[in-house]
Amino acid sequence: MMYNPQLETFLRVADAGSFNKAAEESFITPTAVIKQINLLEASLDVQLFERTHRGIILTKAGKSLYQDAKYVIQYSKEAVIRAQNAMQENTDVIRIGTSPMTPVQFLMQLWPKIQENCPGMKFQIVPFENTPENARNILGNLGQNIDVVGGIFDETMLRLRGCAGLELFYTPLCCAVSVYHPLAEKNILRMEDLYGQNLMLMRRNWSMYVDRLRDDIWQNHPQINIIDFDFYDVNVFNRCENGNDILMAVSVWENVHPLLKIIPVEWKHSIPYGLLHSQQPSDTVKRFLEAAKKATE
Repeated sequence: MMYNPQLETFLRVADAGSFNKAAEESFITPTAVIKQINLLEASLDVQLFERTHRGIILTKAGKSLYQDAKYVIQYSKEAVIRAQNAMQENTDVIRIGTSPMTPVQFLMQLWPKIQENCPGMKFQIVPFENTPENARNILGNLGQNIDVVGGIFDETMLRLRGCAGLELFYTPLCCAVSVYHPLAEKNILRMEDLYGQNLMLMRRNWSMYVDRLRDDIWQNHPQINIIDFDFYDVNVFNRCENGNDILMAVSVWENVHPLLKIIPVEWKHSIPYGLLHSQQPSDTVKRFLEAAKKATE
């Protein structure tokens, strides 16, 4: 293991908000959990938790370490995967990155057709967490431990992330709503259905396709209240469900949150969906991309 295992215990305690709950999840005693946290605090020479009669809360130092610990653990696991991949003699393996916002289901549906053009090619699923840090690191270094990632993109995103993209199709922009929202009863939405509602959109300059939707709403449908956010992750989907707001989404995200329903809208707004890859892909990746393109024609 390339990192202090006490970091995983620290994350469990922070997420659970309780030594006892973290102990249950770790299948060890609360005393063992407390001992690990005490050792971690002693080795770092900082206090990570405030112990109160109501429970435990993260200190400022703890909040800072929380985000960094997630990154350290994720990066360490990816480093091991990279080392293992380097030992593989079979070069006909495509490493497909997957996360809640970049699911691989559509690629799995295409796989039989891909293998018709690339017999013997295999794939390896590499999961990763949706965080801004991971987005920069993974997309900016495609070809190292992940070869391709499926998702929505445009030229703006590719330029910001330092990668290339193969467009496979256009997917309509839809709306995600809580299954308890009144609009969840509908199977298709009209613009007028969104009047008086909060519509969550990614900030301007993230995608020209989303910006076109934003401009259309501002100019022709001012009755819709636009709420900006900075990054697509599970927290945004939770915010949509908990706040009873509406979130711009695409149909491939239908399994991200069990309490959200993604509904098409009667507008002419869509966005490219395809495969993100290195600007200098390997020969194996080039063959895979060509096969994926043929499979969707």
